[in-house]
Amino acid sequence: MTSKSRGDESLIIVMNSDADAADVAHVVERLHDIGAEAHISEGRYRTVIGALGDREVIQQLPWEAFPGVERAVPVLKPFKFVSRDFQQEDSIVAVGNVPVGGGHFVPIAGPCAVESREQLFAAAEAVAKAGATILRGDAFKPRTSPYSFQGLEEKGLELLAEARDEFGLPFVAEVVDPRDVDLVASYADLIRVGTRNMANFTLLSELGRQNKPVLLKRGFTATIEEWLNAAEYIYKEGNHDIIMCERGIRTFETATRNTLDISAVPVIKGLSHLPIIVDPSHSGGRKELVAPLTRIAVASGADGFMVDVHPAPETALVDGAQAILPSEFTELMGEVRALAGVMGVEL
Repeated sequence: MTSKSRGDESLIIVMNSDADAADVAHVVERLHDIGAEAHISEGRYRTVIGALGDREVIQQLPWEAFPGVERAVPVLKPFKFVSRDFQQEDSIVAVGNVPVGGGHFVPIAGPCAVESREQLFAAAEAVAKAGATILRGDAFKPRTSPYSFQGLEEKGLELLAEARDEFGLPFVAEVVDPRDVDLVASYADLIRVGTRNMANFTLLSELGRQNKPVLLKRGFTATIEEWLNAAEYIYKEGNHDIIMCERGIRTFETATRNTLDISAVPVIKGLSHLPIIVDPSHSGGRKELVAPLTRIAVASGADGFMVDVHPAPETALVDGAQAILPSEFTELMGEVRALAGVMGVEL
């Protein structure tokens, strides 16, 4: 199913509402015969097939004459399969037993990095009681300085798995090296790509070939189109469970760690069917900004948020300045519930 190199053409083949499995199989078989890739999206009312192949070959076939085909529409955007053109309905990504997207709102919370069993379990117990549904905590930490704390690696993943069993929270953890994908995937329920690796296309492709959902953070200098193209790398390899994460971008402003681009939420929702969450901790970079930025995230229509919670931020080995206390997270969740009710989203 390798597409040709003389100029790829992306075509959306929309099946009739009464098309059956044989009709779909016939289109897919014909695409494979001409060396094109076929990506199937089964919606509530009809099936859509995304075709990617050689432009000269794929345009020659009369797709609308095929049984069960309603229409065939070229996709002009550089990102093909993560676009609304390919799939109109919102994607819902399952993280363990937690749905994300399509009206399902998810609070993600926990320490930025796993430092010890005591630190992780104190944070996990607190955020679970307050209403978080996914635990965050990193075992691998890419740092600006090579001398900074780099994480506990596999020991950290073991502790996260233990916390999951103890408190009933699936967890998200970052992977920074393609060689570690299998290791992280063997533990984590959701694999995160950090801002520094958004354009690591080798890593993205490797993540597309495994079956755990992926949380893709926006690169701090990336445009929205570049971000969606990064998601396309994962999607086209076969992994369609992708959650976007707006975490702030680098601008001329120095009052905050990064500038939260809250407009990215409605823009992504207009361009893509993938769910999108917001990271108020890494965007603002200061604990007093976490609550207001979280409220903005909920009001913007985001599908969730991810914040750093630490039982003793003053002792944190990573990003203590942006971590909030468990009691502050409990208070924040009260505000989130009130806003979620107004927005009509399900916690």
